[in-house]
Amino acid sequence: MQSLRSCSTDIPPSLSSSSIPMMTTTTSLTGAALSFDEEESTEARIRRLISEHPVIIFSRSSCCMCHVMKKLLVTIGVHPTVIQLDDHEIASLPPPPPPPATGHGGISSRNPVPAVFIGGSCVGGLESLVALHLSGHLIPKLVEVGALWG
Repeated sequence: MQSLRSCSTDIPPSLSSSSIPMMTTTTSLTGAALSFDEEESTEARIRRLISEHPVIIFSRSSCCMCHVMKKLLVTIGVHPTVIQLDDHEIASLPPPPPPPATGHGGISSRNPVPAVFIGGSCVGGLESLVALHLSGHLIPKLVEVGALWG
């Protein structure tokens, strides 16, 4: 089962997101950067992809939050790898970090996608990524893993 798919939603910098809809291109994982062995398990393939890409987002194809995550990262100069997972593959994702002790439970514990990994570590979902950015820790973390030049 090779249903992991790479997805790119890059918009040329000269185009405004308000004037043109986001375009999605889906390619198979047979290219050099996203290649995999047919004997490789889904879990092993996901772990390998996480280790090979400084910034990677795992998502469902219908997840609008993934587009928001990617837009935030692209706005600050990072072009993450985006992988669309089927429902049966989502269970193979490493567990997200525990939610903060706020008393309302964590969205990430109920819905593991989209999930962003930076430098091999799971940051979590959209809320966690935005919180990391607002706290001023996102850009230094991206510089640290080589995804952004400081």
